[in-house]
Amino acid sequence: MVKAAWIGLGVMGHPMAMYLSRHPDIELTIYNRTTEKAANWCREHDGIIARTIEDAAKGAAFVFSCVGNDEDLKEVTTGPEGAFKTMPQEAVFIDHSTISASAAREVADIARTQNLYFLDAPVTGGQKGAEAGTLSIMVGGEATALQTAQPLIETYSSAIQHMGPPGSGQLTKMVNQIAISGLVQGLAEAINFAKAANLDVEKVLSVTTKGAARSWQMENSGKSMAEGHFDFGFAVDWMRKDLGICLDEAGRNGADLPVTTQVKSFLDEVSQKGSGRKDITSLITRLT
Repeated sequence: MVKAAWIGLGVMGHPMAMYLSRHPDIELTIYNRTTEKAANWCREHDGIIARTIEDAAKGAAFVFSCVGNDEDLKEVTTGPEGAFKTMPQEAVFIDHSTISASAAREVADIARTQNLYFLDAPVTGGQKGAEAGTLSIMVGGEATALQTAQPLIETYSSAIQHMGPPGSGQLTKMVNQIAISGLVQGLAEAINFAKAANLDVEKVLSVTTKGAARSWQMENSGKSMAEGHFDFGFAVDWMRKDLGICLDEAGRNGADLPVTTQVKSFLDEVSQKGSGRKDITSLITRLT
């Protein structure tokens, strides 16, 4: 049996850890800031609760995390009670959070000095993809480390792509979020236009999803957007955070992101009206 640890049982981490726990050769230890959430997870799935991150990572050949932001990642890796304190030599830390590329590089550099490996491996596919075990994962870091971790990552994913050195996974995730934000805003405007034109939106979606306008967002979110259902999926405040990271990086590399900048301001507006925890498709509420 190979010892592994999972840190963070949020909307994404909870089902991802579930799939990992089903690997026949894995002994999984779970850590979550809220112990009750970890206890509930362990009652449903095969895992051992750790009271601290250090305890979870002790002796683990692979440590996985899915946390909120740069500071959260640094806390669980290089912090005073972080996983790097007790991970054995040559162990691999796989982070599925969406953070800045600079933070990923910083943590990877520290890992190297301690004879550890760090992979920045953000995911796309949303809550539905996590629950179905079909996430797409973009990875930055040592290719050899990914080779050893890939059989475990495959338990909750349908596609894994090595993108290059540390930070490359996060940069690729930024591309993903830039594309999604524009698509959702475009879809919101299209559905709002269809309603204003007194068209049957269900018929509109039926025919447009079979043509050039087809997208994952249209197929999976078009109907719920039209019906005003937003109590699921990827939260407005999460995308606000992610687009902030994209805009900061664009400020460094010189990329022009006019649409992303505009959609970020729209998301800020939606959040300020109290919908920060609703799905990003609630962008359409600005138009109705």
